[in-house]
Amino acid sequence: MPELVLWDIDHTLMVTGGLGRELWAQAFAEVTGVEMREQAAVTGSTERVILRETARLHDVPYTDGLFEDFAQVLGLVHIRRAAELRERGHALPGAAVVLAALTEQGVPQSVVTGNVRAAAEVKLSVFGLDSYLRLENGAYAEDGEDRADLLRTALGRAGTSPGEAVFLGDTPADVAGARTAGIRVVAVATGRTSADDLAADVVLDNLSDTDRALAAIWA
Repeated sequence: MPELVLWDIDHTLMVTGGLGRELWAQAFAEVTGVEMREQAAVTGSTERVILRETARLHDVPYTDGLFEDFAQVLGLVHIRRAAELRERGHALPGAAVVLAALTEQGVPQSVVTGNVRAAAEVKLSVFGLDSYLRLENGAYAEDGEDRADLLRTALGRAGTSPGEAVFLGDTPADVAGARTAGIRVVAVATGRTSADDLAADVVLDNLSDTDRALAAIWA
């Protein structure tokens, strides 16, 4: 049994029903004064990288201060529109059951995500998933750009070695980051990448089969 289970959030535990991009565009416009015409590729990236590349697409100078302002506003936008998020998005089938089963087994859990922390907390709270997770031990967009570095940050906060942890994610970046960080990875094909293209040792179609998901995590 692992001593720590780490989760990606978007398309692994939940989906926003398309609202996520709207919230992002709203925060971008509020911070930069520029309406977002297009957004840089988001799959597997962190908000910091997405903001930098989206700013470049709009000829907006990027600075660390811009990201800090954006992170604060994006969190506030999620708070203001939490009810809409609850209506349009949903936790993915089986996610809450697997989280609850691991909690019952006494396994600590947290998140490693490209989201800024405030937005991540709203998403998880809206769908009732936050109570299973030790969010203070997670890693977020404020902590870096590289998935492997985020995983190492979360391990450090939890006081856990790579060999004692498991990471679940839905993108090739999740798989590659876990391997670089020396963490066993279980891929979940509930995002935009097919099971074949995830190329992980263990790939679940989804989390609906609780016994299979737990077996993959406990392997």
